[in-house]
Amino acid sequence: MTEPISLDRALASFTEQWSPRIVTTVNDYDVRVAKVDGDHVWHVHDHTDEFFLVLDGELHISLREPAGERTVVLPRGSVFTVPRGTEHKPYAPAPAAILVLEPTGTLTVGDRHDEVPDHVDATTGHALT
Repeated sequence: MTEPISLDRALASFTEQWSPRIVTTVNDYDVRVAKVDGDHVWHVHDHTDEFFLVLDGELHISLREPAGERTVVLPRGSVFTVPRGTEHKPYAPAPAAILVLEPTGTLTVGDRHDEVPDHVDATTGHALT
């Protein structure tokens, strides 16, 4: 990519929820944007951390950790990294937009997950059109 990318335009180019678009790559990592609303799915990435940046709205991420279950709340402009091997479930109480940084080829539902509902796209990201 040799030209700047408008995240607003990228987000305006699709309507699907929980169906990320790859806006660029950095080394071997995809930079993905997604529109989110409601529940994702409990899942685990065994070999990679997962970085979240909330572009608009609010994102909650429930975590199952050795000390117990907790939820982090990320308002607009907040970042959070889910450590590899941590079971987690993102949830947006209202429509929101996020940016996620993950190694290229990482499935949105991780390596292990609960049953994937119809509104969640199990993908490694879609090309931006």
